[in-house]
Amino acid sequence: MLLTSFCLLNACGQRFEAPGIGDQQDPALSGNGRLLVTVAERSGRRAVRLIERSTGNELPLKGLNWGMPHRSPSLSWNGRYLAFILQRAERSEIVVFDRALARLRPLPLPGGRSPQALTISPDGKRLGVQLLHRGQQDVELFNLPSHEPDLAPGAPLR
Repeated sequence: MLLTSFCLLNACGQRFEAPGIGDQQDPALSGNGRLLVTVAERSGRRAVRLIERSTGNELPLKGLNWGMPHRSPSLSWNGRYLAFILQRAERSEIVVFDRALARLRPLPLPGGRSPQALTISPDGKRLGVQLLHRGQQDVELFNLPSHEPDLAPGAPLR
């Protein structure tokens, strides 16, 4: 992993480069700014990548090696919860991955709704989802009552 810094128009940034990884898209930061998640092409498949910003190291996502992450990853405050839209054959579904427990949980949607984008709340207890239903885009908020809250701000998840 190559980490480079640069400044443009009074703003500085970091660029993460990894040999063998193709196009990257859909970036999202954890609430504390410590982690960056993207969707990247690997060996012809799209995969979620989780990067620790301070080192540029990619963090393993144990328990998340199946399926085909499709789009719109989102992280809770410390990155305990990673939500994204997973493409399974012709169907898109929402899943929330609990990194602390290495557990993937699908979020069933009412019939006929197709997720387009999402964002998870900092505490990991709510999910805002843009849905396509009968040709119309709507936004719905879902409570995730079975999730315990993400760690308090300042407590890193390792």
